[in-house]
Amino acid sequence: MPRTQPHQPRPGLTLFAACLGFVVVILDVSVVNVATKALATEFGDSLSGLEWVINGYTLTFAAFLLTAGAMGDRYDPRRIYMWGFALFAATSLVCGAAPTLIALIAARVLQGVGAAMIVPSSLSLVNTNFPDPHERTRAVSLWAAAGGLALALGPVVGGLLVDALGWRSIFFVNIPIAALGIVLVRAYARPAPARDASAARSLDLPGQLLAVVGLGALTGAIVEANARGWTSATVLTCLAVCVLALTGFLVAERRTHDPMLPLHLFRRPAFTATSLIGALLNFAFYGLIFVFSLFFQQIWDYSPITAGLAFLPMTAAIMTANLCCGPLVKRYGARSVLIIGNTLGTLGYLALIPVVGSESYVRMVAQFVVAGFGLGLVVPSMTNAMLGSVDPANAGIASGVLNASRQLGGLIGVAVMGLLVGQASSGHFLTGLRAALAAAVVALGVSAGLSVFGPRRVRTVPVAEDQRLVPAEAR
Repeated sequence: MPRTQPHQPRPGLTLFAACLGFVVVILDVSVVNVATKALATEFGDSLSGLEWVINGYTLTFAAFLLTAGAMGDRYDPRRIYMWGFALFAATSLVCGAAPTLIALIAARVLQGVGAAMIVPSSLSLVNTNFPDPHERTRAVSLWAAAGGLALALGPVVGGLLVDALGWRSIFFVNIPIAALGIVLVRAYARPAPARDASAARSLDLPGQLLAVVGLGALTGAIVEANARGWTSATVLTCLAVCVLALTGFLVAERRTHDPMLPLHLFRRPAFTATSLIGALLNFAFYGLIFVFSLFFQQIWDYSPITAGLAFLPMTAAIMTANLCCGPLVKRYGARSVLIIGNTLGTLGYLALIPVVGSESYVRMVAQFVVAGFGLGLVVPSMTNAMLGSVDPANAGIASGVLNASRQLGGLIGVAVMGLLVGQASSGHFLTGLRAALAAAVVALGVSAGLSVFGPRRVRTVPVAEDQRLVPAEAR
């Protein structure tokens, strides 16, 4: 897509387009979970084959986040967003028309690459188009709330689409959304400033390749661990490839004059702390979403739609907190809001431990709301702290690092908590569920500690006029 000047920069419409990108990426995880039964009916394949409809997307999404972030910093987040959304739409069309399960899995793998291009570039578009820190804080809160809305409505929307129009509709619906997002960004988003030839950054192909291989191998090991066991040859091979690739990545980034991921960023407490906070947050949240989904459907015999509705109080609290977060960060600072949010999340999950065996959903609602509100405060404040810890030229890779850490944290959470609960039909499920809650409490407690000692100083003044357009960005 050639670079074109927007008719007139419209930050509000650009934010809406960024939110659309974030929404479809989140939706395409949750809605496919609801469609697995319909897929099994059509294709009659094994459970492992159906799992790869989800995992193929997850694997490439996690593996390409750093690369997508770096590409945005070099080539302009507008371009990466539009190319990513175009790829996402094309692969959604292939998914919806897939004649076999193998074709569907292959299309989902490519769709994950498009998702990896969309998320960090959507956040960089927010950073580029809202140079004032206070306006940016509010915009990031709205961006996070859009993701919370997608998370809340995903199972319900997916169930309605599958019941009314069939499973193929959950992919076809992405196409008009992608078209709208591309049109809005092309017309109204600020472009990145043209770079002097002497200031152009190299692509760092060795770093890109090693990052993709390392993150992909780690994701593959986590995805396969529950099905095959951590000592299986497949998992051990993936872990060995991961160690070798990431070691090579660190060596390559130290030696190149223009690294994809400048390692000196990790010397900044806010950058390192927010990366770890993102991983711990998703470890707790997505791990517990997974085990409570099993709990509601297989222990309490809820239908998929009813189980999705059971999470609505928590996800509504998350969205409410996302919207409240902007004014709170403006008044008290990201660090204080991070501490409060992590503390509320810790207390909410801790209070769930004694009541999960009560067989009463009503007794669990208040704890879900408290935990959800706390986690909803963490996401925008964590994102603002990360963006504030780096200069605008590194906004894309910072977003890629944060989203990669969150994605891997969520995968590890699902794997670890899945092992803790074991087989849902066993009599030890409640014991495992309490252990999973305890693991989430510990993770969020550590996250609260990092919030105290990590993001103490971040950029809070408006960027200079000649820096207001990020050179290129990229979740």
